[in-house]
Amino acid sequence: MRYKDYYQVMGVPRTASQDEIKRAYRKLARKYHPDVSKEKDAEEKFKELQEAHEVLRDPEKRAAYDQLGPDWQGGQDFRPPPDWGKGFEFSRGRAPGGEEAAEYSDFFAELFGSRSPFGHGAGAGRGPRGFRAAGQDHVARVDVDLEDAFRGGTRTIELRTPEMTADGHVVTKPRTLRVSIPAGVTEGQQIRLAGQGSPGIGGGPPGDLFLEINFRAHPHFKVDGRDVTLTLPVAPWEAALGETVSVPTLGGPVEMRLPVGARAGQKLRLRGRGLPGATPGDQFVLLKVVLPPDSPRTRELFEQMKREVPFDPRADFDR
Repeated sequence: MRYKDYYQVMGVPRTASQDEIKRAYRKLARKYHPDVSKEKDAEEKFKELQEAHEVLRDPEKRAAYDQLGPDWQGGQDFRPPPDWGKGFEFSRGRAPGGEEAAEYSDFFAELFGSRSPFGHGAGAGRGPRGFRAAGQDHVARVDVDLEDAFRGGTRTIELRTPEMTADGHVVTKPRTLRVSIPAGVTEGQQIRLAGQGSPGIGGGPPGDLFLEINFRAHPHFKVDGRDVTLTLPVAPWEAALGETVSVPTLGGPVEMRLPVGARAGQKLRLRGRGLPGATPGDQFVLLKVVLPPDSPRTRELFEQMKREVPFDPRADFDR
């Protein structure tokens, strides 16, 4: 996917004010509008211009786009950074869809489409009532540790909120919030903070802030809904003899007896040891048989097994 430099498309510097962007769009729209233009590839250039304008005219989209930085080259294979959109506070709006979405490039869809961090499909605010209007709802994707999702607790989060300055430039303002993480929250679930969105107009109520939960990568556990999976290293004799081993869980270590002759790759279940909820998730334990460190004594014991244990692991292969 090719990176698109929207500032280059519109012929403005990255420091351009919103008024300068508006003037540049009007000038280029007259030049490339397919109904009147005689320029080569006018239709394609007009579509590209509309896409650039869709991003740069919107202070929130522009501030988010600017986070990518100016150093991408047009020929490079572009992929958004892994943390794209994390902690960025964005008004809830309707992402382009259907025929409208088809007018935009894959680059735009990746950053701002319906499946992006900014592609939330809720209505934008609650609408005006006379001269009063409720503030817009905001949404932000935030990272939490899996342990916090299991136990719950209060955490401090940092957000970035786009704002427009008096001279028409877009800046991001940091904001710090103390948030209660409910025990058993799942990835993708939203936490509503009433009144933390945009302020209302004419005495209208403020909007709400919705925090969409994203789990940080865990060194040991993988999550699927409320279920978690752990790969557990075991010694060959633990697997062969069906030993009792200590297994880490989100709630602390528990003792589990392996079945006699347990196999590498075998999956065992600890019921109710996943994320809590009305129906708690389970923890699945994937066995990984690990050989002991090499030593003369280890080799001696394996040589003894080779002589005394009649075993061919490839007996089922075609000869």
